[in-house]
Amino acid sequence: MKFIHRALEKQISKAMAAFPAVVLTGARRVGKTYLLKKMFPRADYVLLEDPAVVARVRSDPQGFLDELRLPVILDEIQNTPELFAYVRARIDGTGGEVKRGQWILTGSQESALMHGVTESMAGRAAILQLLPLSHEEYFKVDVLNGGFPEAMARPNTASLWFSSYVQTYIERDIRAMTAVRDIAVFRRFIAVLASRHGQVLNKTELAAPLGVSVPTITQWLSLLETTAQIFVIPPYFENLGKRLIKSPKLYIADSGLACHLLGIESVAAMKKSPFCGALFEGFVAAEILKWQVNAGRRRELYYFRDQQGFEVDFLVPRAGGGVAFIECKAGKTVLPPMASALRRALDAWKMQHGSLDGVSAWLIHQPAQDTRKSNALAPSIRAGSCRDFLASF
Repeated sequence: MKFIHRALEKQISKAMAAFPAVVLTGARRVGKTYLLKKMFPRADYVLLEDPAVVARVRSDPQGFLDELRLPVILDEIQNTPELFAYVRARIDGTGGEVKRGQWILTGSQESALMHGVTESMAGRAAILQLLPLSHEEYFKVDVLNGGFPEAMARPNTASLWFSSYVQTYIERDIRAMTAVRDIAVFRRFIAVLASRHGQVLNKTELAAPLGVSVPTITQWLSLLETTAQIFVIPPYFENLGKRLIKSPKLYIADSGLACHLLGIESVAAMKKSPFCGALFEGFVAAEILKWQVNAGRRRELYYFRDQQGFEVDFLVPRAGGGVAFIECKAGKTVLPPMASALRRALDAWKMQHGSLDGVSAWLIHQPAQDTRKSNALAPSIRAGSCRDFLASF
């Protein structure tokens, strides 16, 4: 698998030109180190997972930093959070104009890393997040395979890779972040989450089959979200004339990992699975979030559901007002009745706001050929792929 240019490269280059330090976060194995080494081949590189290196940092941090040649990539810096204060002191102690792009820091466990940044590097570091590959970055990214580079590179052994990833993630990240008393129960928790992929979050329903408390479920969900293994889509609170559901929807962040956890190993099996629609919906949500993050935009994605059962899969706010309504259909064929929820949403918006200025509606599906041509399904409603939608936004 040849080097794939990442959409975030532009934001990284901008940050390097504007800040003395850049912090790149993200889940494990999304390609942070590989990307930075390709972008900055002349930078010094130090992996802060080697026990000997960590011991050296803790015994003599100033001596360790003295031996570095700037610019430098300090990889997995959450293992040595004490370095933040020393890096900050060196940035502040340069005198005169601060040199930009000298410190490149990466980390997988965002909670510990972000604590160090907010305490020690505020105003001195740009913080960026690298997500798994998007379809825009690599055409083979799809619902079944997801976007982890290593799983994409070796599709024949992807199932083994995902199994190892889950085990390694649990042993390394979760144990490092908190005391999970029973790892077996936590593994069951992840499996239960996969079975709730795309559903409105109900912590009580998650806790009951596992025999744990709701506060424990809350803590575990926070850990998974912090380490970018899941994402939650909040409800859209602007009143469209109904009483709203207020709980978020939950998704496994990578659709390939979700398929693995659900035991789905082929396209044929996915098409027959009752999770097919939810998996495609989660894939679309992830693609939109990747696009927003890679473009340096705010993460803004919502869903709408009221207590009478009216639902729209997603809403994406537009700059200057307005919104894009989205319905997701996993099939290749779309028919006018599939747009009924979108038509209802447009009518409700027009009744509330007086017009449809800045408003669009999309039925996102999987066309037989992935072209950048959308079709008019109804007045003000387009049908096309996720790429079609993003290209139009």
